[in-house]
Amino acid sequence: MVRVAVGNAAALAVAFLLCADAIAADAAAGKAKAQVCVACHGEGGNSANPQVPSLAGQPAQMIATQLYQFREGNRRNEQMSPIAAKLGNAEMNDLAAYFASLEAAAPKHRTSAQNAELGPPLARKLNCTQCHGPALRGQQHIPRLAGQQADYLRTQLKLFKASQRADMDGNMTSAAQALSDKDIDVLVDYLAGLGAQ
Repeated sequence: MVRVAVGNAAALAVAFLLCADAIAADAAAGKAKAQVCVACHGEGGNSANPQVPSLAGQPAQMIATQLYQFREGNRRNEQMSPIAAKLGNAEMNDLAAYFASLEAAAPKHRTSAQNAELGPPLARKLNCTQCHGPALRGQQHIPRLAGQQADYLRTQLKLFKASQRADMDGNMTSAAQALSDKDIDVLVDYLAGLGAQ
């Protein structure tokens, strides 16, 4: 209970800090700033690297929140942390507006027939659709999972399960701790193959 309360306070603080700048976010300015992002996140925000997430079509609030988490040191990554450390709130919101405005590419991953059948009921059972949306395309500060890179999804789920990934409200850590390795394989295969649009 205490962890969730502290997490909710952190989520509110992040939302408050980013909201004022989000209103004035400039996708064109974000595009100019995003040139450094292309090397890892791909042209147009569609990653070709299995370990790196696609940003195209992600909710703007989610992108800004993750950049904030990297900047503040709550989330760490050897490439992202130094980049985010230099960003102000307005720059984070400009980048978020830009990537949110892009169209997510159709996934190249093809889900196995078995996991296409097992994935939807497992996602419902774990309440994935409650937070990530009915089509798992994300909403507000919660990421789109549909069509995301499989290796990236697997890594993040395992980090949440091990309580090694920043989690503002504790919901992902709690959900992931209930997953078996087989559950993770089913979810990753299912989610990575879902149409992004």
